[in-house]
Amino acid sequence: MQVFLQGLLFGIVYIAPIGMQNLFVVSTAIEQPLQRALRVALIVIAFDTSLSLACFYGVGRLLQTTPWLELGVLLIGSLLVFYIGWNLLRQKATAMGTLDADFSYKAAILTAFSVAWLNPQALIDGSVLLVAFRVSIPAALTHFFMLGVILASIIWFIGLTSLISKFKHLMQPRVLLWINRICGGIIILYGVKLLATFITKI
Repeated sequence: MQVFLQGLLFGIVYIAPIGMQNLFVVSTAIEQPLQRALRVALIVIAFDTSLSLACFYGVGRLLQTTPWLELGVLLIGSLLVFYIGWNLLRQKATAMGTLDADFSYKAAILTAFSVAWLNPQALIDGSVLLVAFRVSIPAALTHFFMLGVILASIIWFIGLTSLISKFKHLMQPRVLLWINRICGGIIILYGVKLLATFITKI
């Protein structure tokens, strides 16, 4: 139980800070009805947990030892992230929180994958942190730790989506629109950062 709680606490602390995944979830909760936003949250959870599992087993080392792969992920990731942010900036107030808003599950899956997997630094940092926990936990208990991490992802993203969806009606559409645009602007900055990292590594 202690190892499970350790994983749960680590998972919450690791994903709680503002990042591309959280911004995407917040944006979707603002734009879409609750049921649809929850489905998107489940997609985000799937990619987040797959990333955590991959990091736990050291995928970050693969990037560190394969420069061309890291460069490819950086370039593709920066372009996709920039595109995601740009689309958020172009949102119109009339589309906010309505079923008529432009929406595609295919696009949601691509975005969820991009914000989780196409960030080499997140892969490397996640690997370092999770591998550190892995070596400090008895082998027989590692699955309890990862169960905690996975549950943290579920609790966080479902909770965040539900919270934003519940209270978004209290805000004016214009305010929601600007929150979305701010999210888009921050995501674009992430894309610029990834692109800058790509350029410095060439």
